[in-house]
Amino acid sequence: MFGAKKPKAPMPTLTDNISNVDGRADSVQKKVDKLDTELKKYSKQMKGMKNGPAKNLVKQRALRVLKQKKTYEGQLGNLQQQSFNMEQQNFAMSTLKDTQDTVNVMKQTAKTMKKEFKKINVSEVEDLQDDMEDLLEDASEIQEVLGRSYGAPEMDEEDLEAELEALGDMDFDEEGLFDEEEEPQIPSGEISVPKNEDVGVDEFGLAVVPG
Repeated sequence: MFGAKKPKAPMPTLTDNISNVDGRADSVQKKVDKLDTELKKYSKQMKGMKNGPAKNLVKQRALRVLKQKKTYEGQLGNLQQQSFNMEQQNFAMSTLKDTQDTVNVMKQTAKTMKKEFKKINVSEVEDLQDDMEDLLEDASEIQEVLGRSYGAPEMDEEDLEAELEALGDMDFDEEGLFDEEEEPQIPSGEISVPKNEDVGVDEFGLAVVPG
């Protein structure tokens, strides 16, 4: 009689209630399906019967089954509506919980970012950026110095420009410096001597022109 009290059972959650209601709805649905099958059997039986006491008896049974079916269908509708309402509440609560988690994560992230930003000195970053810019400029100057030419003869810019203009005035073709019309004729190795009876030949084989 002085024993410890039994611990109270935990309160059912909304998910538990939804599961229970859905289970009851499934049970009622099975009863509706069973009565519907029975009702179809009576309906088919009455179609083959003549009017009379026997048909009226089957009709009374069918009416009783139909009333039971309507009652269960009403109960099934109520259970399905209850389950739907609780599911909507459960969805709203889950959404609210997700929102709270999101807000908490955002707060923690902002707190961490503020802590990390304190480790960064903006002035030091600006100085580092300036140093990098100076180093890149020095590297560019070094490359320019290394690319300078030396050991080449000095040339007058005016002379080079005059020579360039002279080259522009010359007429180049695909094979040489001159056009075919202006290309100088180079004599061949053999010289043709016009045939003339008065022209003689000396002892060296050269032509001798009279007079």
